[in-house]
Amino acid sequence: MACLLPVFLAACADKPLQPEAPFYRCEAGVDFTVRFVEDTAVFNGSRGYEVLYRNAGGIGPEQTVYTNPRMRAEFGLGPTGREAILRYPLVPLVARCVREPG
Repeated sequence: MACLLPVFLAACADKPLQPEAPFYRCEAGVDFTVRFVEDTAVFNGSRGYEVLYRNAGGIGPEQTVYTNPRMRAEFGLGPTGREAILRYPLVPLVARCVREPG
């Protein structure tokens, strides 16, 4: 077993550390982290796990919009671009969010 330890350590060393996912705090007690992977936004937070897909929308290149049948997320809002809006049409709920520093 000891001869396998260098192999495991080498495998771990090859994997780059991923940056921490941005954390957003919202109205109505909603909070989440989000990872942007290609044309998706992967949410994990107080309302569960969701995968949203990028679509047309937004005003300017800084604003991005992601949707699925249960929710719509708009990022890059506000004067600093650190704000977002989540829309849950089935609930109905609209939550304004701010990305925490870090």
